[in-house]
Amino acid sequence: MSDEAPPPNPEPDRATPAPAPGARPVPLFSFGRVATIASGTVTQLVRMKTFYFLLAFAAVVVAAGNFNLPATPAKELSMIKKVSFGTMDIFAWLFAIVATALLIPRDQEDRTLYTILSKPVRRIEYLLGKLGGVLVVVGVSLLAMYAICAVMIGAREALFVAAEVEAMTADGRYSDAEIAEQVGLIRQQGLRAELGIAVLASFFKAAVVAAVTIFLSTFASSSLFTIIVSILVFLIGHAHSMATSFWLHETNNSVFVQMLVKLIKILIPDFQLFSFSEGIVQGEPVVYALVWQMGAVTGAYLLVFLLLSLLVFVDKEF
Repeated sequence: MSDEAPPPNPEPDRATPAPAPGARPVPLFSFGRVATIASGTVTQLVRMKTFYFLLAFAAVVVAAGNFNLPATPAKELSMIKKVSFGTMDIFAWLFAIVATALLIPRDQEDRTLYTILSKPVRRIEYLLGKLGGVLVVVGVSLLAMYAICAVMIGAREALFVAAEVEAMTADGRYSDAEIAEQVGLIRQQGLRAELGIAVLASFFKAAVVAAVTIFLSTFASSSLFTIIVSILVFLIGHAHSMATSFWLHETNNSVFVQMLVKLIKILIPDFQLFSFSEGIVQGEPVVYALVWQMGAVTGAYLLVFLLLSLLVFVDKEF
């Protein structure tokens, strides 16, 4: 018989510990995690004092409302709406660019990104949460700007109607029907429920701009570079129709050029499509089929740029 002692039992493999009893597997996708990241993004943007631009917007609207022009009340109301909603549109897409361009670089600088991705958080959830947080802030900002516009337009409309009725009644040459017709012209350029569709169009445009910007920020070297390129993409997107018409005309509607134009329209959105809101601001009737169509186009653009962002983001080392 051998006097050798039996070999000791090997230690258990510590690299693959047994799962804790009752532990649930981490789901592949969680709306709760997306909502948590979106909520943190909203808080982050609020702490960055991003809502201060509303003071500048209010100053522009008040200035436009108190700028008296030698024109009829209806034309003056039309001018106030043009300035107010045009300024609202500019502030919305510019805010979407600046706010989105700062998020990922700021998270990297603060090491927040590494902390988030070290947890069971998918990268698509991170991107969706960041984009969702920006869209919430943009939506709240647009509602606040619309409230400021509504107060100004409603006040000026009431003032113009009262002054017009008083002047026409005092003149004595106008019938009640003529007075009502003139008041109707003023109210057509005043505060109407359809103006909310114009605000929705600005939100659609800002959402697409934010999606483009978050895609650029996944590979850009700095926030400033992202902001500059995003603004250039936005300006190019507004010149789509003119540029493509000229290009197709010069190449005799070449099939290759047509395919190239379609590819460019996917990579650089045609922001001129969202200009249907200009007619609504000027009192034209709302074509709701067009509104639904633009909502679908916005959703398609968001999906395309989120997928492109994910393709770049999954290969980055964090």
